[in-house]
Amino acid sequence: MQCVQKFTSIYKKDPSAIAFCPYRVCPIGAHSDHQYGKITGFAIDKGIHIAYTPKQNGVIELLSLQFEKRAQWHVSSVPDQKENDWADYLRGATLMLSQKYPLKVGLCGVIEGSLPIGGLSSSAAVTIAFLSALCKVNGIHLTEIEMILTAQAAENQYVGVSCGKLDQSCEVFCKKDQLLYLDTKDDSYELIPTHPSMKPYKIAIFFSGVERTLAGSKFNMRVDECRSAAYALKAFSGMEYGKFSDTFLRDVPYETYLQYKDKLPDAWRKRAEHWYTEFRRVEAGAQAWRNGDIEAFGKLSFESGYSSIYNYETGSDELKALYDIMLKTDGIYGGRFSGAGFKGCCMALIDPSFAHSIEERVTKEYLKLFPALTGKFSVHICDTADGVEL
Repeated sequence: MQCVQKFTSIYKKDPSAIAFCPYRVCPIGAHSDHQYGKITGFAIDKGIHIAYTPKQNGVIELLSLQFEKRAQWHVSSVPDQKENDWADYLRGATLMLSQKYPLKVGLCGVIEGSLPIGGLSSSAAVTIAFLSALCKVNGIHLTEIEMILTAQAAENQYVGVSCGKLDQSCEVFCKKDQLLYLDTKDDSYELIPTHPSMKPYKIAIFFSGVERTLAGSKFNMRVDECRSAAYALKAFSGMEYGKFSDTFLRDVPYETYLQYKDKLPDAWRKRAEHWYTEFRRVEAGAQAWRNGDIEAFGKLSFESGYSSIYNYETGSDELKALYDIMLKTDGIYGGRFSGAGFKGCCMALIDPSFAHSIEERVTKEYLKLFPALTGKFSVHICDTADGVEL
């Protein structure tokens, strides 16, 4: 691995350990966890590696192969405010962990991502990989839910991203060849095995070649629009309501939404429409997976992608084009944007026997539309994998 080679080159010794956290995909259940919805997910066999060794003086020193700037801080003096660089997630993770456990030992490490950044929860993956390393050098043993909540808190409270816990849950709970079916309200989950009669499948990742966009700031806006819809629906129906920040669509019955949805501003109604229909798609998808019906599951994933475009209103021109191409490509059971949908990639469940023709067709059709992205667009065929080892 390049991170090991870079570590050895810098520190003139081998790393003492390597931390790994897989990336994740969410076929159905996107844009719903922050409103306590249900989700489905897989961890994939690509992710974040960190080659590291402990530093007894408490200093954390990190280098990423994806970014130029080296980051450094002390376990007992994390900056109060984020510094608006790639290491903010890890500063936040250090701070959140230190609020519950004493930290004395730091680490030096080199971080490597095995796929381009965007759409696969790389921020959550690097945070969890880092936390697992920091816990190891300090003799801390987190439970699965502690790891999930600590990593989520780093994003919510330090970085300022109003995400739910979909990403972290997939990267911790998932198991190879099993679908994670999770209720983010109470963290109850089921790992549904691949049915013996299910048609073979792999996961294709189509990177748009767009890695940076100003539209990412719309993520928090979408969360507020969902909360606004829930708050208004409670008011229209006479339900009790408290703080805006403690209001979620999961609190509002679907029947109440149907009764009062026409009173909502158009944007709020669309966000709510996505959430309620996605909730039902997830439940139907879990049943389809239990039955071994990957075609039905894939169709629901395509429907999720459609709702994300037209109700949740995410997606760059590039990602929308990829979605349309996927719809018309033989061998793809289903798919959608992966991640927030403002940049990055699409994921698809595919028939492995079509892998070559799928790559050829999607690449040809996409680059016909966006020739400037030649050399940046890429296709990766992946398998499911276990979540992080704690």
